Amino acid sequence: MSELISLDPQAQAQLFTDARTANTFTDEPVTDDQLRAIFDLAKYPPTALNAQPLRVLFVRPGQARDRLLEHLADGNRAKTATAPVVAVLATDPDFHEFIPRVFPIRPELRDVLGADAVAREGTARFNATLQIGYWLLAVRAAGLAAGPMAGFDAEAVDKEFFADSGWKSLLVVNIGRPGPDAWLPRLPRLDYDEVVRHAA
Repeated sequence: MSELISLDPQAQAQLFTDARTANTFTDEPVTDDQLRAIFDLAKYPPTALNAQPLRVLFVRPGQARDRLLEHLADGNRAKTATAPVVAVLATDPDFHEFIPRVFPIRPELRDVLGADAVAREGTARFNATLQIGYWLLAVRAAGLAAGPMAGFDAEAVDKEFFADSGWKSLLVVNIGRPGPDAWLPRLPRLDYDEVVRHAA
């Protein structure tokens, strides 16, 4: 790890270099206070217009979890069934209604976005996806493991859980303490010179 990074090596490892997708979880509960702490940390990094379009549905074991499992890919059901908490991360198509409050220097943008469904949807999806990255780091900062999954029927989940709000699901994330054999082997990463170019 680079000595140029201001985070200490343990924090770098917890947030980045040791980060894995958890596939098993212990039965240790995740508290409401922990979930609130994750939110309180993840809400601060920037989004365009400070729009904050990410919405979160927490699903604990019970009838709601059973309903969610029906809409997951087969390979994701067993690990989701045993996670202490599952989060459905979504966008709010009506995020623009908060613009006068969260971006008071340009309150008129609420109406501009309200009149342009294409721009509104693009802004919501891009910035909620950006927030998901922040949110996963916040889970790790809380000392928990995250198991993000895109293998689910988003349309069915939206119909099941978001019919009244119109939220649009983007990702399902299992949250908890990692259980036995939680990690798959680390896969290769691309090198700097394969990814980065410098403009002349």
